[in-house]
Amino acid sequence: MSLKTLVSCVLGVWAITCTAQGPPKPTPPPWVPGHLGSHWINYTTVTGFFLQDEPSTDPTTFDYTTTNFGLINRTYPTDHEIPQSFTQWQRFAHYVNSLNLHSGPLTNYKLLYMGRHGEGYHNAAETYYGTPAWNCYWSEKDGNGTSVWADAHIDAAGIAQAQIAADFWASRITLQKIPLPESYYTSPLTRCLETANVTFSTLDLPRDRPFVPVVKELFRESISGHTCDRRSNRTYIRENFPGYVIEEGFSEEDLLWKPLLGEVPLDQELRSKKVLDEVFQSDPHTWISITSHSGEIGSILTVLNHRTFSLNTGAVIPVLVKAETIPGVAATTATLPWTTLSTCATPPPKPTPTTAS
Repeated sequence: MSLKTLVSCVLGVWAITCTAQGPPKPTPPPWVPGHLGSHWINYTTVTGFFLQDEPSTDPTTFDYTTTNFGLINRTYPTDHEIPQSFTQWQRFAHYVNSLNLHSGPLTNYKLLYMGRHGEGYHNAAETYYGTPAWNCYWSEKDGNGTSVWADAHIDAAGIAQAQIAADFWASRITLQKIPLPESYYTSPLTRCLETANVTFSTLDLPRDRPFVPVVKELFRESISGHTCDRRSNRTYIRENFPGYVIEEGFSEEDLLWKPLLGEVPLDQELRSKKVLDEVFQSDPHTWISITSHSGEIGSILTVLNHRTFSLNTGAVIPVLVKAETIPGVAATTATLPWTTLSTCATPPPKPTPTTAS
């Protein structure tokens, strides 16, 4: 009998007790044959559980804090196994754990809590100057003499947005007993490092689920050639965020950012697939937090075959992911040349405010 079968049998006998008193059990990553042969992982979004999955949900007006992170109020096939007093999130967690217990060695389910960073100084600058002027002139600068947006920090509004996320997590812990992240990952850009810290560092977390985020290079924003997307060096991250774990192989300097060159969507999707593969093949946990960016989360959603769903600064989207390890060699996709940014020698005028007539 395999270890997974044995665990399944044991938990099958004690389903109610284990779920009611203990945290969700770690699940094995998809089967990786290693030297036994080639393989690849296929990702799909399991829909029907979150409002963000539904075509009728408008991303521009959606508020995760008024909708229980978007979790749909519904029943699950495993509800009869647990006490009726369980909250919606507890029932959902039990169902996800059941999926993993009965999925077989080639299939794995994870819940990704993906949060966009709070508003940064670069976001405020783009709003102030207007997108055309930002894209062709100001985004290539480190700042304007008053504000600095190279590897932008979050501003006061961004800190407030991250605090809203922290307060909402705290409320879900108390009221819903939401399954907490077992692993935390973050982009290496400062605005994400700061957002993750404000959001999670003050929560009352259990000892077995501490906030110790892993900094992963490839969770960074679309590499646009804008200075806000050029990360600081490894030493800066280590010194300013000493409690964070920097992934192995992380270079001292930013080797990916290129002045005046922009990564194309296909190339970003390929690196999004790569970083997801790294997480799914190395992390046995089910409940995963990723703090990233609008462009990168959008790219990840594409890889997961999720509908397009843009996030406002500070917003969060949970996605239930099914990962199937497929023996054999996947079709290869060649990367494309990056595009050259269109620039202007002098800044265009700021937009003129309009007044209602």
